[in-house]
Amino acid sequence: MASNPAAGFTCHANGESTPGRGSSSGRSRRHRSESESDVDPTDKSLARLCSRDEEERAAALEELSRGVLVCLELDRPGSAQLSKQTLLHLLRLSRSCPLQEVRGRATELLRTAQEQGVEVPRALASGPSSFIPAKEILKQGPDQDILIESFLSLGRVDHITMVMALHPAYLSCFLRTQHALLEMDGPLPRHWRHYIAVMAAARHQCSYQVQQHSAGFLEAGGEESWLSGLEHAPTKLRSLQTLNKLLAHRPWLITQQHIQELVCPGAEPRWSFAELIHAVVLMAHAHSLCSFVWGCSLNPEPDHIGGYTFQLPSPSHLPRCPHSPHSPAHEDGRQELVDGVMEVEVLMQRMVELQQQQQEEECTQEEMVTRFERERSESIPTAVVRGAPPDLVLRLVEEPEFRYEDFAPRGEQSPPTMRAQDYSWEDHGFSLVNRLLPDMGQLLDEKFQVVSNLTYNRMAMHEGVDTHTLRKALWNYIHCLYGIRYDDYDYGSVNVLLERSLKVFVKTMACHPEQTTARIYHAFWRHFRHSEKVHANLIVMEARLQAALLYTLRAITHYMR
Repeated sequence: MASNPAAGFTCHANGESTPGRGSSSGRSRRHRSESESDVDPTDKSLARLCSRDEEERAAALEELSRGVLVCLELDRPGSAQLSKQTLLHLLRLSRSCPLQEVRGRATELLRTAQEQGVEVPRALASGPSSFIPAKEILKQGPDQDILIESFLSLGRVDHITMVMALHPAYLSCFLRTQHALLEMDGPLPRHWRHYIAVMAAARHQCSYQVQQHSAGFLEAGGEESWLSGLEHAPTKLRSLQTLNKLLAHRPWLITQQHIQELVCPGAEPRWSFAELIHAVVLMAHAHSLCSFVWGCSLNPEPDHIGGYTFQLPSPSHLPRCPHSPHSPAHEDGRQELVDGVMEVEVLMQRMVELQQQQQEEECTQEEMVTRFERERSESIPTAVVRGAPPDLVLRLVEEPEFRYEDFAPRGEQSPPTMRAQDYSWEDHGFSLVNRLLPDMGQLLDEKFQVVSNLTYNRMAMHEGVDTHTLRKALWNYIHCLYGIRYDDYDYGSVNVLLERSLKVFVKTMACHPEQTTARIYHAFWRHFRHSEKVHANLIVMEARLQAALLYTLRAITHYMR
């Protein structure tokens, strides 16, 4: 590979008759179209940039630079084209690579190509999230170590990783679990794993994950026709659709009959228990990650559809730095700032009073059940009308109209509540997953433990704060929305600690994340750090994941008896 100075990307030399060439500043404006069929070896060749050996990385960077310049110098007498894939690869490196020398060189190469008349792409977003200022996510600091490790291990640092890096301890667990699910030895072929994740993400209209896993599916050798519609996928994969929609929207409806249809000897095609557990964890993982993607409003990756353009910015599209209506710069900002500070003080006082009250009072079991029922049947409006999902998502969904419905609508008969003492992750789910999918139970358990115990002992502007009661209220409220009750928890705490705007955000994110909006995100915890809101997102995501797994694992356990 080192002997070829142009290795790592595609140069495409043409004569003067190349169609589609235009003129700009005396030079041709050129890049490869998506329709050109030459195989671009960029990903394999540039893998050396992810070497842990600094000398090899430096050599790969020089090789990349020489190759781009060779392509650009082939302009006489014909023309050379850098492939679109190579240009997008350079764009991604220039935007998100945590290694400064790689990021800087990619930026320099794009600039050189543009000066030579090549149409180069530009990212449409300034950072990973449209809710969180880029400077808060892209800051230099101790978090860079985990981003560098992610780049060296995976070859890229995506927006999910960049935002989660605000909480490095959690990110480490998340990356280990996701790597095991998608890449390590297991009962399902690698391309099937990505396709199952595509099917799951499509349920929540999450084009971000659909594009990510579609790319992973193709890299793993999957057939492109499968991505044009579910009807092109194998019957065995399509048989997951009922379980997929229930797991995503109403997991409490999953019964042992759904399991029997997939694993019983007469089922055609039949799933083994190990395969089914792997598929269930994949789907639940993708569903809950949709909550995080929408809850943080992650922008498309620079090389995703919707994440880049080859058009130059027009004056009307230049950023004008508008003030958020929830920022102090707003005309009513001074009053909102005061209100935000008061909200923090009130919450702090409530946490103290609640701890004292719990030490002094003891509720009867009947009162505890009554408070749970009151909480789960509370009306929290969340409906927001969104435009139709993009075709790349819609063609991968059956029954798109099937959505979340309240576990216990007012005045209607609700399914039986799942008592955590009857079927819990610690006593039942963990061992089942670990038995059928070795090590996965341990990885999931570690992730649940880390997010449950994650604390920095601070809240907004206050330090030295014990946030245990607040974190527990968030976790138990999400399980309450899914019909799971803890006999030893007083659900009156939820109403005391979670104000209505926070409940709206949590329920939207946990139950129909595709309806999350900037207004919902900015309305709660107005004086808290964005990293604290991301922390809340992680709790919602993991609590939702565990709830969905519990219902499915319970159904599998009942079938296996």
